[in-house]
Amino acid sequence: MLERRAALLARTRAFFAERGVLEVETPMLVSAPVTDPHIHSARAELEPGAPPCFLHTSPEYAMKRLLAAGCGDLFQICRVVRGAERSRLHNPEFTLLEWYRLGFSLGELMSEVEALVRELLGPGAPRPGERVTYRDAFARELHLDPLTAGLAELASAARAAGYHAAAEASRRDELLDFLMATCVGPNLGRGTLAFVHRYPASQAALAQLDPGDPRVALRFELYCEGIELANGFQELASAAEQRVRFQRDLEERRALGLPEPRIDERLLAALQAGLPECSGVALGFDRTVMVATGARHIDEVLAFPAERA
Repeated sequence: MLERRAALLARTRAFFAERGVLEVETPMLVSAPVTDPHIHSARAELEPGAPPCFLHTSPEYAMKRLLAAGCGDLFQICRVVRGAERSRLHNPEFTLLEWYRLGFSLGELMSEVEALVRELLGPGAPRPGERVTYRDAFARELHLDPLTAGLAELASAARAAGYHAAAEASRRDELLDFLMATCVGPNLGRGTLAFVHRYPASQAALAQLDPGDPRVALRFELYCEGIELANGFQELASAAEQRVRFQRDLEERRALGLPEPRIDERLLAALQAGLPECSGVALGFDRTVMVATGARHIDEVLAFPAERA
């Protein structure tokens, strides 16, 4: 398995070298973690009494600072750490491939993601991919409209799928995330590569909203055999709007009783200085190796899973 991973890593680097995309390295230890309430950053103490730092959950913020500094198209292969994640598809420490393309639309980036994944999967790559909106994916699998369905309708669908919390008291996006994870996502990409795009605006994260329909974001995820492999954005360049979203994250964290990290002002300063028009994506490399090798559990493609680290 180690030899197969090494070969796929080499193939990945060759893919970007052919396209003139620069490989970069950014810090694993960062001073400001992400604000996303669904991502848990691990704290690190370098010496007693020193301000805490955090293991990065993605190189996104630092890579965007490089983009704003004029580095051009770039990619990175790195280890990241996300707490509170352990399952068949999750190891707390994993390998992430992240890249950014200047001037690319969301559709153009999806095409490049598909080209790379087909390159990595080799002769066993699935049949031609499909592109389906988030709205149509929900309609196909659950016969409901995720953009217009009322909270009661979403709660009913979630209960039917085994949601155990008080569904009526849950937040809309919490219910949508549950339904995507349990009912929609596992049926995506069966025998193909499925790009789900135009996520609800409330799930935009760091993506632009669609100027043609501001109810949705210019964001996609890639699924293959029911496994989410990648998450991509047409990147938001507005520092003011990004600050509003970060503040909204902190409000949600407060309501959930979660720690409230400080906002990454260096990222906002980079956006204020000028982020070039670009699209970016993060691809779970370990999961891609799983699909390429037919592995059923992420531990099969890791030399040292969490319990043996």
